[in-house]
Amino acid sequence: MPRSRNTEGAIYMSMAMAGFSASDALSKSVIVYMNAGEIMFLRGLFTSLLVYLIARKMGALRSWRIMLQPTIIFRIICETLSAVTYITALGMMPIANASAILQSLPLVVTFGAALFFGEPVGWRRWSAILVGLVGVMIIIRPGPDGFTPAALLCVAAVLTTAGRDLATRSISPEIPSLMITVITAISASFFGALLIPVLGGWQPVSAAALGHLVLASVLVLVGYQSVILAMRTGEISFVAPFRYTSLIFSSLLGFLFFAEVPDSWTLLGAAIVIASGLYTFYREAKRRVSPIAQESAPRAPV
Repeated sequence: MPRSRNTEGAIYMSMAMAGFSASDALSKSVIVYMNAGEIMFLRGLFTSLLVYLIARKMGALRSWRIMLQPTIIFRIICETLSAVTYITALGMMPIANASAILQSLPLVVTFGAALFFGEPVGWRRWSAILVGLVGVMIIIRPGPDGFTPAALLCVAAVLTTAGRDLATRSISPEIPSLMITVITAISASFFGALLIPVLGGWQPVSAAALGHLVLASVLVLVGYQSVILAMRTGEISFVAPFRYTSLIFSSLLGFLFFAEVPDSWTLLGAAIVIASGLYTFYREAKRRVSPIAQESAPRAPV
């Protein structure tokens, strides 16, 4: 049986989460030796080279003037802010905790899809979004002095990543996904270079650290391309929940390579967030099935 576009989108999203999670783990392994700007610059440089060669070979390059489109510019800004905030947060907290906060992204994307694209969201899914935010608060657990800097950085990463995904949805289908990836990677590297002096200056790069970043760049490329394909293939409300697979990948990588074990509150909060997101998926699936069921129902004879 042929796969539906939503199923293909879900597969792409899961691939993206695996790539991003592994790349995050590699970035976390070198954050103690260099700042987030330097990581963005080097990782983006390698990614730019790889994806440019691929795009050129496949004939996916277009006029660079498309970078001047407002939607493309907005996506670049969101991607850059998302990268620097999340990489910095990874150096300040366990990767599983950061990933758990990031699990609220599908809820934020659903909210944005309703707000900006007019996608129907009933009161049940609005309630699920609010419950999901409670789960995020459980994960963050602000102390007497308020939110920690790491938690605020993760929340900022969620908001900017949601903006990136919603902007992707608005980009013309005539622009190849690889071209969007080229623009994103080059922009991330460029802005990373600008941030290096602001975040503490250039630090020497060891061969091992460079190897980690080269591998991370390949995985970022996989993530970039897969998430673009996911958002452009399936419906946002269907594809977005498959981001939850990143928590599985991140928790496993955190345990294996950093000996990090999420505490019970983090697990509880993540469970609430994921349950809320899955409920929004269930409501969306039911909403799409109901009209079909009504049309297929036997009619009384006249």
